[in-house]
Amino acid sequence: MTKIVYTAIGTIHSPFHDLRDMPIQPVGARGIRGTIELNPGCAAGLKDLEGFSRVIVLYHFHRTDGYSLEVVPFLDKTPHGVFATRAPRRPNAIGISMLKLIAVDGATLTVEDVDILDGTPVLDIKPYVPAFDAYPDERAGWLTTTSEAARTMRSDDRFC
Repeated sequence: MTKIVYTAIGTIHSPFHDLRDMPIQPVGARGIRGTIELNPGCAAGLKDLEGFSRVIVLYHFHRTDGYSLEVVPFLDKTPHGVFATRAPRRPNAIGISMLKLIAVDGATLTVEDVDILDGTPVLDIKPYVPAFDAYPDERAGWLTTTSEAARTMRSDDRFC
């Protein structure tokens, strides 16, 4: 594999200091607030972001070690290929969450629906655009029958 190096542009601060008992998706973290503190040199990149209601945050799963090509995800009891899940034990430990944008203040974003561990390095932030990013009639594979459980499911230690 070709080596690619990324530099964190900031850090996520959340009420979650332990991997256990965290929401597993933003839908299960409704109303939970956190902040994204960007490196000061990246603050200019936030210009005009306050006009968006949601942001897509890409981050590094910094507390995972190694990867598995088959995993038993939180929402099922059977193994699936890691690329058919959102499990953190991935060949490239990249996470994605769509968060509600509450405020932009200098280099700090206040966000809601945070399902991310405190101290997680941020790789990128993109605006959510419903005309580009929403496909409500698409298929959700094996998650079709279990996705509703993400509202109440909490993480355990299977990916620690």
